[in-house]
Amino acid sequence: MSNQRRHPRTPMKCRIKVSHPSFGELIAQTIDLSDGGVYVKHPDLASLSLGDRVTGQVQDLPIEAPVLQMEVMRVDSLGVGLRFVLEEQAD
Repeated sequence: MSNQRRHPRTPMKCRIKVSHPSFGELIAQTIDLSDGGVYVKHPDLASLSLGDRVTGQVQDLPIEAPVLQMEVMRVDSLGVGLRFVLEEQAD
């Protein structure tokens, strides 16, 4: 099977706060990152469904990181693959 990813992945481990109405907030760990999204490891994230929207914010930076909207693209027993949702600008 060929790799159909648009963006190459880069291994990157950091703490990330993920929020969703079903569980509130939790602190998880990123595994890898690309221009299009991030894989986040935490067993509680396996309760999410494809298409669910979450917010995420990287932790432990010298300045406060932005809160990003993300969509669940993949779910497995270890965590989720999330796609960054770009906010559309109003004309």
